[in-house]
Amino acid sequence: MSIKITYFVHGTSIDNETEISSGWSDVGLSELGVKQSVDLKEKIKDKKFDVVFCSDLKRAVDSAKLIFEGEVSIIPDTRLRECNYGLYTSQPSSIVEPMHEKRITDKFPNGESYEDIKARINDFLNFLKQNYDGKSIAIVAHKAPQLAFDVLLKDKTWEEAFREDWRKTKAWKPGWEYIMR
Repeated sequence: MSIKITYFVHGTSIDNETEISSGWSDVGLSELGVKQSVDLKEKIKDKKFDVVFCSDLKRAVDSAKLIFEGEVSIIPDTRLRECNYGLYTSQPSSIVEPMHEKRITDKFPNGESYEDIKARINDFLNFLKQNYDGKSIAIVAHKAPQLAFDVLLKDKTWEEAFREDWRKTKAWKPGWEYIMR
């Protein structure tokens, strides 16, 4: 059997609007982020999911609730958190973003590396395989976990995942599809 995963990114946060890299900082959605989440609900109204998992950070939880509450169970999971930027948490994106590709194996000071994120996403995927085989899963989370999905489920290298990231190509869409066999 297989698991069909549709990955959604949280709506725009207050930090996104001010070009701050939140990391594990628990910031909420901006007015635009609320609108994006409500609009997404309409765009995907014909899709059906067995369960929704989301990061436990407020911006992802609130997006998941605005999109799915009352339709399907929503389960927050810490493994779906954004990268822990450590000392660079809540710093300007102009400083943090250029560091991402240099932190594949080297941790952010007092934080984590992208390989650390890959390990926690791999653990999450193993959990799905053991408990949700044959199901359709929605995920609402962040950039780093999505890139880890690309690495683990689409056989991309980290360098490819960063280079092809929709945030760089401006190719947002209402959900990215993954199949886990």
